[in-house]
Amino acid sequence: MKTRVELEDRERSSLAPYAQISGESAGRRHPEPPHPHRLTYERDRARIIHSRAFRRLERKTQVFLNGTGDHLRTRLTHTIEVASISRTIARALGLNEDLTEAIALAHDLGHPPFGHSGEEVLDELMRPHGGFDHNVQSLRIVELIEQKYPRFPGLNLSFEVLEGLQKHAAFYDPPARGGERHPSPSLEAQIANLADEITYYSHDLDDGLDFQLITPTQLAELEVWTPSFEEVRRHFPRLRGRDLNSYVIRSIIDRQVQDVIATSAKAIAKSGVQSVEEVRRRARPLIRYSANLLRANKKLRRFLYANLYFHPRVAEVNQRACRLLREVFDAYLGKPALLGKATAGRIEKDGLHRAVCDYLSGMTDRYLLEEHTRLFPARGSSKAS
Repeated sequence: MKTRVELEDRERSSLAPYAQISGESAGRRHPEPPHPHRLTYERDRARIIHSRAFRRLERKTQVFLNGTGDHLRTRLTHTIEVASISRTIARALGLNEDLTEAIALAHDLGHPPFGHSGEEVLDELMRPHGGFDHNVQSLRIVELIEQKYPRFPGLNLSFEVLEGLQKHAAFYDPPARGGERHPSPSLEAQIANLADEITYYSHDLDDGLDFQLITPTQLAELEVWTPSFEEVRRHFPRLRGRDLNSYVIRSIIDRQVQDVIATSAKAIAKSGVQSVEEVRRRARPLIRYSANLLRANKKLRRFLYANLYFHPRVAEVNQRACRLLREVFDAYLGKPALLGKATAGRIEKDGLHRAVCDYLSGMTDRYLLEEHTRLFPARGSSKAS
């Protein structure tokens, strides 16, 4: 039987000196006694997995509207893939896998229904009231909206996980009032951020090919695609069609992960950091792509926006879905009694618009469509496709 103290000692002896050690966490907003057998970030990971917001990711759009294809990725499958890649990179660099995975599992909890199109609509609707950003909403969910414990709101996650969810902030909040502000998060948080990019670029590409919205011919001039394609064709000349494309995507992911591990290891060694505090004081992240891969990924990003994310077959469906989102938003503003009891209880403090936004952003694609049908029965069945 291993106690928590023994597990913490094992971390100290096995992880790199600049890793975030569980026993050296800055703690939680609401103090809790430590668990006899579980590490801090183990508990965080479990709290995220057992949350209602995490379960709802199964029915939220990644790129393609949920339900339009059995094998297309959802926000949940994307999240699991990010967590897997995060653990691989963290292990190779001697960092805290539990912390990295917890951040990865929570990073998209704040995404609304209908993917990025839904986020853009909510941001537009909320512009006079503070706007909407899924990263900020993820923090709001784990700090306020989830109700799992009788003594405090939210999940009461550790400071280090909350820090990792602020990946687009200009600076990172200190763990306590009066504490030092710093320009960078832990290396574990940096890994989760980059693993998110690796995952959605590669797997959105995979889904686009699978759905026949883009073709291998279009990809022939992309630096990200060509080396992996040529390597797979050389080793497996008989592969064709979907099998070929899938294995090329696998090769792309492997190349990206290896590049990040090698480049980051060199950057860490060159920096001379010897503690997580020194990592946080760095002006520039140490987890990074090589210059060549960074350039290639920027070109891939431009390609995906030009040819996939705004493809008519994707955009038209999402636009219809977002029209329904607008109508439900306005209906709730006109009749706040339609909101759930917990959400209605936040109107006085946060305002009606923010409460409606919280309620809508937590919905799955399916539930929003059902709610639109309930609110507007005269229009018949609400369909986004």
